[in-house]
Amino acid sequence: MKQGIFEVKTNVSLTKDVYKMELIGDTSEITKPGQFINIKLDGLYLRRPISVCDCVESTVTIIYKVVGTGTEYMSSLCSGEKLDILTGLGNGFDTSVSGKNAVVIGGGVGVPPMYLLAKRLLSEGKNVTAILGFNKQDEIFYKDEFEKLGATVYISTADGSVGTKGFVTDVLRTLNDYTYVYACGPEPMLKAVYDVCDTSGQFSFEKRMGCGFGACMGCSCKTKYGNKRICREGPVLVKEEIIW
Repeated sequence: MKQGIFEVKTNVSLTKDVYKMELIGDTSEITKPGQFINIKLDGLYLRRPISVCDCVESTVTIIYKVVGTGTEYMSSLCSGEKLDILTGLGNGFDTSVSGKNAVVIGGGVGVPPMYLLAKRLLSEGKNVTAILGFNKQDEIFYKDEFEKLGATVYISTADGSVGTKGFVTDVLRTLNDYTYVYACGPEPMLKAVYDVCDTSGQFSFEKRMGCGFGACMGCSCKTKYGNKRICREGPVLVKEEIIW
């Protein structure tokens, strides 16, 4: 973990409520896809944990949804403004166990960390299928970016306006010969993927965090191997250790 000052490079809307922000600073502690950063915001006591979408040299990209006071404040930030940020948080995904044909699944704001994961897997010579789930057409983001990486992309929408009507699991059921599954999204989605997938996998969880680095124990959860802190030993848990 490292604390540093980052400068806002860009901050633009992707959909009505979803924003993409690029930040310039010391990214040396961001080493694995699935890690997150923790952002201090003026006037708010707790930092805001946001997953890393991409990291290239000194620039880290995050994608966030405006859901409350903190993210609404973030959406108002302009280029050149400074933020106090903790980096290198969380255990991240392990790509060494994926086998040749990996499936990455993201639901809503669970999509961003899967981008860096897909990028890493493809750089290692793996085949990547990305299943991205949204409620409706005007909520879809980053489909083109995944395709530009070289991933095979499927979209599911709850209302059927684009792609498969239904959920990410409706797409997953149609796939054959995948060797591993990675998933990030709402817990009901993770549970559904867990029940459907035929292989092992890794699942990235969200919890309310106090400190974000394991000191307060506020985000502990039970696993088959004892209690784990989502911010420290997580947010990524292996399928075989999860207790629902």
